[in-house]
Amino acid sequence: MSTEAKIIELDEVAIRFSGDSGDGMQLTGTLFSDASALLGNDISTFPDFPSEIRAPQGTVGGVSGFQVHFGANQINTPGDLAHVLVAMNPAAIKANAKFIRLQGTIIYDSDSFTEKNLLKAQFKTTDPFEELNLHDYRKIAVPISNLTKESLKEFGLDNKSVLRSKNMFALGLVCWMFNRPLDYIESFIKKKFAKKPTVVEANLKVLHDGFNYGMNMQHMTPRYVVNPAPIEKGTYRTVHGNQATAWGILAAAEKAKKPLFIGSYPITPATDILQELAVRKDLGVKSFQAEDEIAGICTTIGASFAGHFAVTSTSGPGLALKSEAMGLAVIAELPIVVINVQRGGPSTGLPTKTEQSDLLQSLYGRNGESPMVVLAASSPSDSFYYAYMASKIAMERMTPVILLTDGFLGNGSQPMKLPRMADLPEITPAQALDAETYLPYKRDAETLAREWAYPGMKGFEHRIGGLEKGLDGNVSHDPANHQKMCDIRAEKVARVADMIPELEIYGNQEGGEILLVGWGGTHGHLLSSARELRSEGIDVSLAHFNYIQPLPKNTEQIFSKYKKIIVCELNNGQFALYLRDQFPQFSYAQMNKLQGLPFTNDEIKSRVQKEMEGSLSC
Repeated sequence: MSTEAKIIELDEVAIRFSGDSGDGMQLTGTLFSDASALLGNDISTFPDFPSEIRAPQGTVGGVSGFQVHFGANQINTPGDLAHVLVAMNPAAIKANAKFIRLQGTIIYDSDSFTEKNLLKAQFKTTDPFEELNLHDYRKIAVPISNLTKESLKEFGLDNKSVLRSKNMFALGLVCWMFNRPLDYIESFIKKKFAKKPTVVEANLKVLHDGFNYGMNMQHMTPRYVVNPAPIEKGTYRTVHGNQATAWGILAAAEKAKKPLFIGSYPITPATDILQELAVRKDLGVKSFQAEDEIAGICTTIGASFAGHFAVTSTSGPGLALKSEAMGLAVIAELPIVVINVQRGGPSTGLPTKTEQSDLLQSLYGRNGESPMVVLAASSPSDSFYYAYMASKIAMERMTPVILLTDGFLGNGSQPMKLPRMADLPEITPAQALDAETYLPYKRDAETLAREWAYPGMKGFEHRIGGLEKGLDGNVSHDPANHQKMCDIRAEKVARVADMIPELEIYGNQEGGEILLVGWGGTHGHLLSSARELRSEGIDVSLAHFNYIQPLPKNTEQIFSKYKKIIVCELNNGQFALYLRDQFPQFSYAQMNKLQGLPFTNDEIKSRVQKEMEGSLSC
């Protein structure tokens, strides 16, 4: 038998690491993703984990997964189905059987396939692969637990500590299979556990033993080569969406020359934004971990009144708690950014799963007539740009802005080319300059923005607050004044359309059969699907929205060019409902999903093909 591994060159690969919540699958996937990005591959990741801090061990409900899609071409999604599944226990097989590509490879820890663990995963027989009809797959049994124990037998560690390192064995093996050098992973381990030299030594030993196991057993599996992607030159960082959002906020504060404040209450999956900003005291960030969501936004409003660029971050139910205070920011016309990393709802719902079901709450979820600007990011890396633009709009137009991302974007990662500050748009806050002419609600004739004056500015003393005011800032119960102020605040939001770009179309610019319409985090899947469908000769185009309120000025013109519009979103049709209100002259078909998971390309393509068949049969 030859011991030379067969080397296969691939354009793209999706790998799914899966195991118990305590098996370190998130770290394993992240390290593999980072190593791939450093090699020049384009990547997209999808962390998928349960909300319980420690779900019952060995059960399907406790399975934690991390999928990375990397390739030599542009990668827009984490991939529908994995080419390789790394399963640390039987429950991981059961939870992920439907996510493995036919004839894919399953690497599993054979030591964990005990009768006890099979029962925990609710298998009825001792052959889980037969039970799940996983016949046409390459199955590679590796005694990962025992090999890890053998690797660390000289370290004198207890059994629990030893098994914590088994994810490094799996990582080393997969790195060998896909020709990833270990340098970056070694550096990470040395830095992360710098104060625990035994842990560093143990993890490095197991990592190398996993790599060498692959080399010694190379007759079991081919070795794969995925070449670097042709990407634009520049300095790149692998970022997750929450990190990119925080960096966009930091950049905006620096560009506007304003001190930055964040007041937030930790909530999944938005907490990373607070953490990312809290560590940047070197950039002058003031952070406040509030006792609840209401305190988070109220301190943000206070900081804005005091002259800071102020933001608050939250998720689903947290946005509901902030709604009264958002109304205060609307009537006081203070520039704040509310970042909502959407998750499955209602109530606590699916805290670690993605959804787009806070759109209507963001548009309308306040008392009184209180319109707000709403933006949505569409990828982990462009979360930077839309956080920056949300900040620019807030400070230049003196209005609160909601930025929507979601769990898929916030936790997912991809390479981001670091922008130069000089290349970012200027931010000119609506700063009050002339005390002689200053009035709290005197406005710019073009933008309707009032001027921003704050305590400590001599000659600018004034009052604002939750009661309706007149031009001079005094409380006014004049009915005509209230009508006028409500109309002005609505018109001010509408005029933001003057500063946002027009909607762009992917596909047939002149119009055609089908226009896919999406917003926010569905962009990658919709773009990939549209690209594949067009390569098959199907006349489909894509309009993806990042500016939700107001909508781009050319929206109506774009919609009028296509015979059929399909609105695709991860809710029961909230954007479609909004579009019907804004442009009732068009008909909108809907594609909706509420499973805590992103769309797959197959789902979108099947829906478009069905629409085309329906059109042809008419």
